[in-house]
Amino acid sequence: MTPPRTPQIPVVVLAGFLGSGKTTLLNHLLRNRAGNRIGVIVNDFGSIEIDAMTVAGQVGSTVSLGNGCLCCAVDASELDTFLETLTRPVARLDVIVIEASGLAEPQELVRMLLASDNPRIRYGGLVEVVDAAEFMTTRERHPEIARHLTVADLVVLNKTDRVTQADMDAVREAVATSGGRAAVIGAAYGRIDPELLFDPALRADEDDTVRQLTFEDLLQETENDHGSHLHTAYESVSFTAGVPMNPRRFMAFLDSRPEGLYRIKGFADFGAADRGNRYTVHAVGRFLRFVPQSWARDEARLTQLALIGSGIDAEALHKELAACRETPQDAPEALERSMWGVLRYVQQPEEQEPGEQPEQQQDPEHRPGEHPERQPDADGTV
Repeated sequence: MTPPRTPQIPVVVLAGFLGSGKTTLLNHLLRNRAGNRIGVIVNDFGSIEIDAMTVAGQVGSTVSLGNGCLCCAVDASELDTFLETLTRPVARLDVIVIEASGLAEPQELVRMLLASDNPRIRYGGLVEVVDAAEFMTTRERHPEIARHLTVADLVVLNKTDRVTQADMDAVREAVATSGGRAAVIGAAYGRIDPELLFDPALRADEDDTVRQLTFEDLLQETENDHGSHLHTAYESVSFTAGVPMNPRRFMAFLDSRPEGLYRIKGFADFGAADRGNRYTVHAVGRFLRFVPQSWARDEARLTQLALIGSGIDAEALHKELAACRETPQDAPEALERSMWGVLRYVQQPEEQEPGEQPEQQQDPEHRPGEHPERQPDADGTV
């Protein structure tokens, strides 16, 4: 039986031009952690206020934010060092958020994450925060913003309370014409549902059935009183199949997944193509990863997926996924050969845990469906 994997912590890059509201969004996440312990890396040399605590902009500073949350102020060149610190088991973090400088190139931070040798992290997506009220003017002065949008996995149009519906539609159109395929959601005061970025944590040593109301709960209730529920900005679709998935057809679905589909998570059963393993599916934006794990004894062999995005068609997604299921006409030999499409996105041999198969990952600039016949390079890019 395959031994347990080293738990991997998603690392989310939070980017956006100066004044777009990155810090406001970060503070919102810290106050609405859904039980998670968050590590924060601030890629800035100025001072930043986080929940009334000022983190001096000197490289190497680490500050506890309470409730297990940590914050570091670092230069990008020191990123690996601080990722090593934050991913130590003693920190017990569930997610790490890197707040990029307003003048940073977020693409470089993403490349550093994908190239990292740290086995305890996985890429959690690039979130680009846009000031909806100032976007048109800022884009004229800083055309590089368009480049940032093309590599984003999720675009948050912040400060929607300051624009008319007509202006909002114009900003959405401008973002769409930038060439990116990211999901786009609107927000005021940086209030987005944390479940867009990370899953609620449930620890074995914490009983969620009976507990006192916390100050964090009160803050969350207060924030939600200011407007509509946070989850209304996106859609979540669930898919379950008791029939195995055809690897070739499932990869074709993933390569052509629609714009606005931000995250895919869950497990896939490939049946006769690999009877010994189920495959964890992790997709965020254009990044894709599979992790094989032995089936547990008496475990129901199902494909179970959750798909999250904005402006997605639930009925169409269900239909497309249902068409990926194995049929009696699928020859076992063809199924085994088609597993190579899946194994392209499984961990590299030199990085794998004992008993696991190799893994690959997509580059932030690679778009699903482009050059599907190409094999990834050694660093996982396609």
